[in-house]
Amino acid sequence: MNPLNALSGRRAAPLSPPIPALRRVPGGGSPPLMVCLGTRPEIIKMAPVCHALRGAGVPLRLLHTGQHEELAWPLYDFFGLKPDAQIRLLRHDKSLAGLSAELLREIDRSIVAWQPAAVLVHGDTSSAAMGALAAFYRHIPVAHVEAGLRSHHRDDPFPEEFNRSMIARVATWHFAPTEAAVRNLSREGIGSDRTFLVGNTIVDATRTVLERLDACADPATGAARTDAYRTLGDPSAAHGDASSRGANESAGDEERLLVVTAHRRENWGAPLAGFVRAIGALLAAHPLAQALWTLHANPEVAATVQQAHAELPPAVASRLHLVPPLDYPDMIRALGRAWLVLTDSGGIQEEACALNAPVLVLRSSTERPELLETGAGRLVGTDPFRIVDEVEWLWQHPDDYQAMRTAANPFGDGQTAARIADILSSWRGEQTVDEADEATLRSSHSAPGASTGSARPGAPTAPPVKAPPPTPPVDLDAASSTARRRSA
Repeated sequence: MNPLNALSGRRAAPLSPPIPALRRVPGGGSPPLMVCLGTRPEIIKMAPVCHALRGAGVPLRLLHTGQHEELAWPLYDFFGLKPDAQIRLLRHDKSLAGLSAELLREIDRSIVAWQPAAVLVHGDTSSAAMGALAAFYRHIPVAHVEAGLRSHHRDDPFPEEFNRSMIARVATWHFAPTEAAVRNLSREGIGSDRTFLVGNTIVDATRTVLERLDACADPATGAARTDAYRTLGDPSAAHGDASSRGANESAGDEERLLVVTAHRRENWGAPLAGFVRAIGALLAAHPLAQALWTLHANPEVAATVQQAHAELPPAVASRLHLVPPLDYPDMIRALGRAWLVLTDSGGIQEEACALNAPVLVLRSSTERPELLETGAGRLVGTDPFRIVDEVEWLWQHPDDYQAMRTAANPFGDGQTAARIADILSSWRGEQTVDEADEATLRSSHSAPGASTGSARPGAPTAPPVKAPPPTPPVDLDAASSTARRRSA
């Protein structure tokens, strides 16, 4: 049974301190929820949440932090989102401290200007960490989407492992994607009244792409539908039936596409160059295979990969295709066509799993152990020889490969955003009812001739709300395992 069916939204008796009451704003009414996002993964994973909240009638303000720029705006367009404000990062200081300081200061300006009821952040980026911290400083409750992921290694990934742990210290709502994430939060003392098992929004986002691709199909020929669903919805059509081929048969090599992404800070330098050499060795051993490497937007990361690529023999280098970051639909197509995905990205692990593409994780640890436990992925580290060995094993053992490709997806059922919207809109609804009851109580106990706003002695009264201090205007945007190791 899918544990989401039994546990989604379930919470135990409230623990102290309680979830705070909805903040009031001058002039009456309820303030909006603020969504703080600015990297490609955040936009992809929070887009379904934004639409679900708006569908539930919850007012939103979207702040684009500017942590990613060129990658961000096509995604906003694709998902039909338009930020209400954006931060134009100066990045005079390119260190993590400089980025964090700039984000914290600018996010705080938007919080002061909007006075939101709560701030939503996602995952473990600098934008998420500074958004949560800025809200905490202003006594604004924080909702953390994709909470509870832990590698249990402080510096791996860096600084993401610290970021998500820090957010957990200040968050009010912890929207956990898996049971393992719930357990992590419980071990850290996060109350069960604050933790909600909802699934991972990446499944919602991936389904959105599939629906868009289907909607773009030629009604006369169905060509787009055939292409999209042959490579995305029916993995056997894209990868071939591995179990029906001989272990050493190379006739299917032309169908075998390796998709590679790598960008983690701990892999900069020699590990990245080693990944390139490993892929080169595999292509040399399989002359009909191809590899697609999507370069990261960080120029330092891209330069390392390009330099190592230039050192490969020309016949091999011609089949290792280095491409700029793909837009989201094209990335989903590539993952759907992949015979195997090699990545150090957390989001790519989830997307590949949702598309039935086996994953080798190019890291020494992962905060997504469910991928390994279900058999959809393997943790292979960063040693080039180990990477080659792992890929060759799958090449020569189709039964093991097939088991990875047909493993269950542990990340949810595509209803995560709806669950989050239900929880937050219910909180707002409960507070609205309480406010109405309080107003009725005050009115019914007003003394004759008393002013409308006078309350009976002892009746609860709302604290006065001060107008926010003047601040510079917010820049509005107009442009729009242990990895299932094989037995010896």
